[in-house]
Amino acid sequence: MTLLRQEIGDVLRDARRQQGRTLREVSSEARVSLGYLSEVERGQKEASSELLASICGALEVPLSSVLRQVSERVAAAEDMAAASVRVPDVVPADLSGEVALSSGGLVSAA
Repeated sequence: MTLLRQEIGDVLRDARRQQGRTLREVSSEARVSLGYLSEVERGQKEASSELLASICGALEVPLSSVLRQVSERVAAAEDMAAASVRVPDVVPADLSGEVALSSGGLVSAA
């Protein structure tokens, strides 16, 4: 399961690193403690909407852009999770003689 706070932290960290800025620089400008910003970036703390707005302001990245990226990452993770649990629509050859499909589901062919 993907945690929203981890995705938010990853997106914020990526934005900061792309700008070549340190945690100290961003925390100072956002008026957030260095330790707290670090915990937000590592997905260990849930950031309030006010805190997110302050961090985004310090990074000069629109909050809507951060949320869009987070949404895309969560959707991709959900798609991957759904793909990994899909049931094949064919019976494997090694089981085809033992199991048959009926309108009520699987039944033994024996």
